Amino acid sequence: MSTTERPRILVVGGGYVGLYAARRILKKMRYGEATVTVVDPRSYMTYQPFLPEAAAGSISPRHVVVPLRRVLPKAEVLTGRVTTIDQDRKVATVAPLVGEAYELPFDYLVIAMGAVSRTFPIPGLAEQGIGMKGVEEAIGLRNHVLEQLDKADSTTDEDVRRKALTFVFVGGGFAGAETIGEVEDMARDAAKYYTNVKREDMRFILVDAADKILPEVGPKLGAYGKEHLESRGVEIYLSTSMDSCVDGHVVLKNGLEVDSSTIVWTAGVKPNPALARFGLPLGPRGHVDTSEKLQVQGTDYIWAAGDNAQVPDMIGRRAGNPNAWCPPNAQHALRQAKVLGDNVISGMRGFPQKEYSHANKGAVAGLGLHKGVAMIVMGKVKIKLKGRLAWYMHRGYHGMAMPTWNRKIRVFADWTLAMFLKREVVSLGAMETPREEFYEAAKPAPAPAVAKPEGEKAKAS
Repeated sequence: MSTTERPRILVVGGGYVGLYAARRILKKMRYGEATVTVVDPRSYMTYQPFLPEAAAGSISPRHVVVPLRRVLPKAEVLTGRVTTIDQDRKVATVAPLVGEAYELPFDYLVIAMGAVSRTFPIPGLAEQGIGMKGVEEAIGLRNHVLEQLDKADSTTDEDVRRKALTFVFVGGGFAGAETIGEVEDMARDAAKYYTNVKREDMRFILVDAADKILPEVGPKLGAYGKEHLESRGVEIYLSTSMDSCVDGHVVLKNGLEVDSSTIVWTAGVKPNPALARFGLPLGPRGHVDTSEKLQVQGTDYIWAAGDNAQVPDMIGRRAGNPNAWCPPNAQHALRQAKVLGDNVISGMRGFPQKEYSHANKGAVAGLGLHKGVAMIVMGKVKIKLKGRLAWYMHRGYHGMAMPTWNRKIRVFADWTLAMFLKREVVSLGAMETPREEFYEAAKPAPAPAVAKPEGEKAKAS
């Protein structure tokens, strides 16, 4: 960590907003005008819309993450967590991965901590659930699903086999529908290589408390998505929720009970709970309350955007809805980050700041290879697509939205190779415990039992 007399712009979070805001600030800043410091527990940014494809093996996991130090060479990148913020002293407390926590002074602050999985106190969920917020979870899910096929193919115990081949997904939004679509596709492909496992032996279940799935693309395309998944053998239970999943025994509110080794939780997100310790004004659901200029209410040196911010939707408000807020998606995060970066520079120089305003351009979702839904908004016209064309729109949009040309090229190369090569269906589950085999080989052997002389045996008896 460098010490400098220059003003410090502290960016808390290196996700979509943190990365793009820092890049924008560095691009607009004059040489030596300020120091930009980015603090995040991970040294990379994850492009979350590609996690389902990474879980299905369509994209290499390394290609859905962007290394912060490589993309922000002129910034100071610290791997750790900001635990507290003292607004009076303008000091943040940083807890690094190792070592003592330390104080970091700042002059301007950007809150870009994103969101975490929204969970409920469901018995067994913490022990059994798999999230889909990070690339580690996507890799873990892929390895886990293929491992279940290995188990089912090798066992003679029918109960073990049935539990291994039952896959439960909770949450029918983008993350849930896309993940179950991609994973079902992968499992269907993988089953061709197993002697004792067929797609008909597997059971895929999607559960959502709402009365529809994919609400982001509208009711008609959501209904199409539901019919499409059901045509592939996915059971969908709406207007219900999961009561418990202790030891993999899933109990739904509608009375259904199944045993499953795979429970994937994608039932929404919530702002990072660490925000509550920062002394910032929060909205009713825990988001940082910002103005239309992305400044935190009541401050002139703190900005926030993305999933952890409550940003007014000015287009909706001008149309007569005083409670319109920007939804937490990549479309808004990217554009907010650019306006935020410009506003930080303007605020630092004492110039007027811009209002954030963006009309919704639609939504796209992939449901597996060559399958998807898309709603494109052009002015007052909504174009609805489904099937292969929507899937091309999904890949095209997210492929171009992927940060940096390095990662764009790698992702498109993965897709191109997949047109000519078969999907990889190997499980690397041992990656999660890489030292286990070495430990077994290296641990000291137990001392051999020493036989006692006959005389000593007699004394002992």
